[in-house]
Amino acid sequence: MYILAPSILAADFNILGQQIKETEEAGAKYLHIDVMDGVFVPSISFGMPLISSIRETSGQFFDVHLMIVDPIRYIKEFADCGADGITFHLEACEDVNAVIEAIRSYGMKVGISIKPGTPVEAIYPYLSKIDMVLIMSVEPGFGGQTFMPESLDRISQLRAYINENNLPVTIEVDGGIGKKNVREVMKAGADIFVAGSAVFKKRAISENVAHFMEAFREMEQ
Repeated sequence: MYILAPSILAADFNILGQQIKETEEAGAKYLHIDVMDGVFVPSISFGMPLISSIRETSGQFFDVHLMIVDPIRYIKEFADCGADGITFHLEACEDVNAVIEAIRSYGMKVGISIKPGTPVEAIYPYLSKIDMVLIMSVEPGFGGQTFMPESLDRISQLRAYINENNLPVTIEVDGGIGKKNVREVMKAGADIFVAGSAVFKKRAISENVAHFMEAFREMEQ
């Protein structure tokens, strides 16, 4: 099953609750929430108070992506404010296994993300312990970037390794995904698709989500 995870980084915060509800009603099962600290990535985004406030209005899976240094410091706080899954960066912590265990201890799904410059092989030692890998198809930190075509080979490589080793791990892809390239990314082996501008910009949100749902149905048939 393919899943759309709209990224609220691209939403209109004047009407955020309304827009989140629109994505849910249109069929988006996940909500992607980027947390940036201005250190691991140049930008600063939102944190626990915002997640707590929108948790009350949404039944979606809160897919929290931590782009912060030393993420183990805040696992409990993100669990308490309503995260269903936490994805942290391989490049951002010294003890990867400790972060995995901390996330598990609060009953959340575990994801690890890698930047475009990090070899896919770096994630292999942890695949038996996690639920998801997030492959960044742009440099993390800013929305609205263009998808890096070389990401397709990275997705395919990871999918092949997961299948060969019969691992129950999903692949999420984040960065520059829209209706023009989502089918390519699906064919490469991705399961979960983060989309910001492609969901929240230009036409109605329901129409934007419908393009993804149509692509998912085509591939599943």
